[in-house]
Amino acid sequence: MVQLATICCIDNGREFLMLHRNKKPNDVHAGKWIGVGGKLERGETPQECAAREILEETGLKAKPVLKGIITFPEFTPNLDWYTYVFKVTGFEGELISDEESREGTLEWVPYDEVLSKPTWEGDYEIFKWILEDRPFFSAKFSYDRNQNLVDKTVTFYDK
Repeated sequence: MVQLATICCIDNGREFLMLHRNKKPNDVHAGKWIGVGGKLERGETPQECAAREILEETGLKAKPVLKGIITFPEFTPNLDWYTYVFKVTGFEGELISDEESREGTLEWVPYDEVLSKPTWEGDYEIFKWILEDRPFFSAKFSYDRNQNLVDKTVTFYDK
């Protein structure tokens, strides 16, 4: 089976908005610092999903720009995740409060600290590619049952 999802890197020119997943029980992302995003709903485009998830998880109205696609084979049991990666520099509004966030704690993290936050091994690659403004990419990250990255491939496409 297949699950479609989004990952959104929200960038204010100095920092990324990151989500510390510290609130949901039985969360596959528990304790990790990740970009916001989530599962596509029926009939929704990846762009619509990214904008909706950003609004729901942060309170910001955003204009996401597609930067790449990542396949995560068997990321959760019996599901291959196909994830659209967006960079967001155009947004407006106020961040929701910590009390309003169902997912975790939102924090603006300076560029030089992004790669030191505990997260998925593959997410370090994603954040690095976004920070380096790499061209559009297609990647595959394979994890074992212990959440260790065991294989990765990437193709960058010239601008």
